[in-house]
Amino acid sequence: MKTDLGLAGAVVLVTGGVRGVGRGISDVFLAHGAHVVTCARRETATKAEFVQCDVRDEAQVAALIDGIVAKHGRLDVVVNNAGGAPYSPAADASPRLHDKIVQLNLLAPLLVSQRANAVMQRQDSGGSIVMISSVSGTRASPGTAAYGAAKAGLDNLTASLAVEWAPKVRVNALDVGMVRTEQSHLHYGSEAAIEAVGKTVPLGRLAEPEEVGACAAFLASGLAAYVSGATLRVHGGGEVPAFLAAADVNQREDS
Repeated sequence: MKTDLGLAGAVVLVTGGVRGVGRGISDVFLAHGAHVVTCARRETATKAEFVQCDVRDEAQVAALIDGIVAKHGRLDVVVNNAGGAPYSPAADASPRLHDKIVQLNLLAPLLVSQRANAVMQRQDSGGSIVMISSVSGTRASPGTAAYGAAKAGLDNLTASLAVEWAPKVRVNALDVGMVRTEQSHLHYGSEAAIEAVGKTVPLGRLAEPEEVGACAAFLASGLAAYVSGATLRVHGGGEVPAFLAAADVNQREDS
């Protein structure tokens, strides 16, 4: 039986909510009866209301938020999901690439949150903002160094905004681990490789996008009314330390 999170009728913005993790987040909020608005740079078919927007562009973000309020009268929840980065060793990546990655993964969520906060502070009910961050912000992120640094900044930004914008607006983050999406093969390779990568996680598999969505919905809901400035790790237990497989001092022998 589905838990009632009290999200029915809520107006929710999910940035980048048209595919992958973002689509899973959108689907969960829709299933809970929320009215979901999502955005991306290019128009994409989606069950949610779609607005074309580059979240790095101040004018487009202003038009996005203003349009939601004009149409629906309020904005209750923002999930800053848009983000990502291609694999590129730091020694080879151009300054322009690093700049774009930081813009998308740190500065864009700040920009969207600023505009949303201005609306939420005027609402009697306030609002909730959820940042979709990454475990890359809490560990080494080889091949995506700028991405990891941006996500570390996003975690810190979450804590700071939670203090500045309280008590009207709660701000929390999800540090997401590996997720199985339609693009998993681009990151991990063949189906066999995806399965093998999943086995490195203590829970034995990659997350499903809807599982990330369920955590975002919880943080946005009244069940988390006293949760703000928190970062919830959604990573299946993290990663088994490599040294455990290499060491032999504590290995059990088969009898």
